[in-house]
Amino acid sequence: MLPGEKLDPLPDTFILQPPVFHPVVPYVTTIFGGLRAGKMVMLQGVVPLKARRFQVDFQCGCSLHPRPDIAIHFNPRFHTTKPHVICNTLHNGLWQAEARWPHLALQKGASFLILFLFGNEEMKVSVNGQHFLHYRYRLPLSRVDTLGIFGDILVKAVGFLNINPFSEGGSEYPVGYEVPCLRPLPRGLWPGQVIVLRGLVLPEPKDFTLSLLDEAAHVPVTLRASFTDRTLAWVSPWGRKKLILAPFLFYPQRFFEVLLLCQEGGLKLALNGQGLGATSLGQQVLERLRELRVSGSVQLYCVHY
Repeated sequence: MLPGEKLDPLPDTFILQPPVFHPVVPYVTTIFGGLRAGKMVMLQGVVPLKARRFQVDFQCGCSLHPRPDIAIHFNPRFHTTKPHVICNTLHNGLWQAEARWPHLALQKGASFLILFLFGNEEMKVSVNGQHFLHYRYRLPLSRVDTLGIFGDILVKAVGFLNINPFSEGGSEYPVGYEVPCLRPLPRGLWPGQVIVLRGLVLPEPKDFTLSLLDEAAHVPVTLRASFTDRTLAWVSPWGRKKLILAPFLFYPQRFFEVLLLCQEGGLKLALNGQGLGATSLGQQVLERLRELRVSGSVQLYCVHY
């Protein structure tokens, strides 16, 4: 991207709502575009040692009076003799019948990663990579436009993902990938195709590299992030760097999403929902690409194309 060039946003379909880091609880925020099947919300945090309970509410509005309907109320409780989770729905000011799950997968004093995955008829929840519960909708998912977090919880990050993260093969939750990660591109790339990478930056990161290799194992294009000097750059096959003049959006122990949108003449890049310009590649070069390679100081949850 040249100095003075405007950042070119991706189509709305591919835009990621910016993640939120270390919000103060109670925390209430709008969910861009509302909820729909295929969306996912990631919640990363710590349960305080003296925690009694906290709740995550997916609300139909954010008014205080009257109280909005709550389509999904997720409520871990630690203060009882048998810690458990309650899910419920608030409609017209009245709570419906509680759904209860014992064997709480959260512990006082421990970090956690909760994924709320929204399907056509129910929400599924995983805790630290393991499926924990599913809750059937009692109000239309399309009414939900607000997220509320309350109670005894220290929130490190909240991530919003817009594209269905299911991996090919029917996996319900984003699966972990070993890094370095190599994935085939048997038909190359073509205009309109999108490569999606989602993951977590490790605590003491050094670098992150995404490379595209052709049939001869040459590397026509590489995207490299250096945490040492906080730069993001395209790297040519000859090692020449073209710095991307934009804020460095990778942070230790925080979520990230990289989108590469293939278009005629090159690849358009977005990181955490912000368009960062494009790099030029001929259509024949794109069609000859055969492998995606990811390496560096990250943990990958989703590789999708």
